[in-house]
Amino acid sequence: MSTTRKRLRLAGVAFTVVAGVAALTACSSDDKTTGGAGSDKAPACAPAGGPVTLQYWNTVPGMDQVVALWNKDNPNIQVQVKNISNDQYGQIGNALKAGTAPELAQVGYDELPDLRTQDAFVDASACADAKAAESKFVPWTWTQSSFGKTGVFAFPQDTGPMALFVRTDLFTKYHVDVPKTWDDYAAAAQKLHAADKNLSITFFDPNNAEWFNGLLWQNSAQMYRYEGDQWHVTVASDKSRQVADFWQKLIDQKLVRTDLANSSPPMYAAYQKDQVATYVGAAWGYSMFRDNLPKQAGKWTIVPMPTWGTNPASGDWGGSTVAFMKGDKHLYESVKFNEWLNSDPAALALENKLGGLYPAATAGLQLPALSQGVPYYNNQKIFDVFADSSKNIDTSFTWGPTQKTVNLALQDAMAKAAAGSGTLTDALNSAQDKALSSMKDQAIPATAG
Repeated sequence: MSTTRKRLRLAGVAFTVVAGVAALTACSSDDKTTGGAGSDKAPACAPAGGPVTLQYWNTVPGMDQVVALWNKDNPNIQVQVKNISNDQYGQIGNALKAGTAPELAQVGYDELPDLRTQDAFVDASACADAKAAESKFVPWTWTQSSFGKTGVFAFPQDTGPMALFVRTDLFTKYHVDVPKTWDDYAAAAQKLHAADKNLSITFFDPNNAEWFNGLLWQNSAQMYRYEGDQWHVTVASDKSRQVADFWQKLIDQKLVRTDLANSSPPMYAAYQKDQVATYVGAAWGYSMFRDNLPKQAGKWTIVPMPTWGTNPASGDWGGSTVAFMKGDKHLYESVKFNEWLNSDPAALALENKLGGLYPAATAGLQLPALSQGVPYYNNQKIFDVFADSSKNIDTSFTWGPTQKTVNLALQDAMAKAAAGSGTLTDALNSAQDKALSSMKDQAIPATAG
């Protein structure tokens, strides 16, 4: 599963909007910001005169089986799947440069504004079905994928409200209470490590900016806002520093691992050896442990994220769209498949079962699987926890137009901090500087604070 997934609405409560995405047109004097030379303007939408084969690139486990359902019933619109988990945006970027992009590709919400500046998408709004699909998705996800309803550039796919995955048997063994606040979490980390020097409460992956952004999000650490015809960059705010300082202390005290990468074989090996007791993850991650650590069935539970004091706010990590890519010559057929893929109950159920996707379609929120106990988690109704998480997420959190560049800068500096060179606060400062310089390079008006 890719680590690039993000956001949801449940029980009638919407969350997460990207204020300012629609302002991309206004925030730059350069045509690059709007797709350049009008290249993302809606082309004509008409069915092909014969059979069509579409290319769909994604990172979701089991997606080939989902697509097989479609191919069986749609002989004139066949879809070929390519898994690009090993280098998602590298492969997409190279294909765009070479003019060989697929008709459809999985793109995270946070990557949409950045890729649009690279002229990556085509507007499918000429297709009546594309515009009509809006009613099938959680409103905030549609706003992000349509850049403030300026077109239809992607259909939402999934979201990622966060929670805490807990090895309850280890907490019970060492008489440690499951933490409810981050202060509790730090205290639990000390107790667990004191009881077993080989046991850490979790790991800090310095090469995963998306995960760290989710932690910032929980603390209402706004990274950007768009106001007065320019972007205001606050990556290194006091709220962000509070999160960074917390994790820096755990790193300095050697209470968290810094040598593990999310969803890597070494990560699973550490959990298998009872060396790590919790996982700060998202809804889509529930299948990771089920599929990779089957012998630990019944030992895991999922609880709300630890909070900052009494504030019940939660965070979000991940979530993706399926975007209409530049050069798509079969827009009519692409819309048909894309709509089915992300709103048909049978497709959504299989995507949840095989790939762990937490659907962005309103129909998906009614899936039986989301209201039932999950055997691996001792029949706990884990999606109730994620539903509550979704109600407590800051809806004003905003992604910037050069987010990928900023994430890379953050990761580079976090890796240095994890290795003992600098701190996570230094990493925030580096990311702040990179955000400002990258926007300046693209003639996007921006200022600090």
